[in-house]
Amino acid sequence: MKSLLVLNAGSSTLKFALYEGSNRVLSETVETNRGFAFELILQKLESRAIGAVGHRIVHGGETLIAPIRITPDSLAVIESLVPLAPLHIPAALESIRVAAKAWPDVPQVACFDTAFHSTMPDIERRFGIPRRFHDRGIRRYGFHGLSYESIAGQLSRVSTRAADGRTVVCHLGNGASLCGMLAGKSQTTTMGFTPLDGLLMATRPGRLDPGVVLHLLKTGMSVEAVDHLLEYESGLHGVSGISSDMRTLLSSSAPEAAEAVQLFCRTVAKEVAAAATVFGGLDAIVFTAGIGEHAAPVRQLICDQLAWIGVRIDPDKNSRHDERLHADSSAVEIYRLATDEESVIAAHTSNLLGTSS
Repeated sequence: MKSLLVLNAGSSTLKFALYEGSNRVLSETVETNRGFAFELILQKLESRAIGAVGHRIVHGGETLIAPIRITPDSLAVIESLVPLAPLHIPAALESIRVAAKAWPDVPQVACFDTAFHSTMPDIERRFGIPRRFHDRGIRRYGFHGLSYESIAGQLSRVSTRAADGRTVVCHLGNGASLCGMLAGKSQTTTMGFTPLDGLLMATRPGRLDPGVVLHLLKTGMSVEAVDHLLEYESGLHGVSGISSDMRTLLSSSAPEAAEAVQLFCRTVAKEVAAAATVFGGLDAIVFTAGIGEHAAPVRQLICDQLAWIGVRIDPDKNSRHDERLHADSSAVEIYRLATDEESVIAAHTSNLLGTSS
């Protein structure tokens, strides 16, 4: 049996997963330079017969709203989107080229993080700028879509109310965002034109007065320096001055660490409330990704700030990392679910190519 390979290239990591049918038989995350990461992966796979390769592409722009087979023409379209995600798309392009060299006759499929948000209403896509810029593609796209698709696919298993109703999914990891879903479809999200927007993150500031950027530029910082500041020096790392890792901050006694954690939780709670305002109510909250799945104190702090809308988390369930976290008295259901982007990519790749998975 030929295997299906999924490559999920991030700005600093490379995840891969190997599937035989619907079974994942091998997976790993390599946190090193991508050239070395590809060498390691190719060594692990040298005895495997690869039948297809699926890739995560962060940005699909305005037109790429469904998985596509990678051809010279579609690759050119993806390359044209590099300015929209300069840290992520080049990594994905590199993984496509490495796979094409290793398995030249094997079909490859691109799956787009922005595609899940194509169901958002037009009003959620628009910035308060002249329409001519919107018409040129400067609009809200949203990200983490493959993760949200993974969670949406699990909702019917855990709760009919969450699956059919107004659910806010909190993807809280090094990159962090929220997605407000109605019956499993994206209606609002916190990331916008780029993955810099929205929540405070590990090294990104999240929502920021654009006047701050203008001020930094006007007072002598170069575009490159501001870009580095916003991508790598801000967020939890910048506020705490200690670490971008939530585990380190939660274990620290430094007041700066506590302030960073509190700011992170406050931004999440505010955005959950904003999504509830869009919906006119809230049926469920789901926590996922590294912080969302593993940091019980963070979940507690977020839910405590949402008590005014009837959110009640059960401390014992939360400390045990149960799947169902809400107290019996909670007006809003609360869940902890593991996301699985690679399985979503594998399914899309198999469906597009007409193979079984």
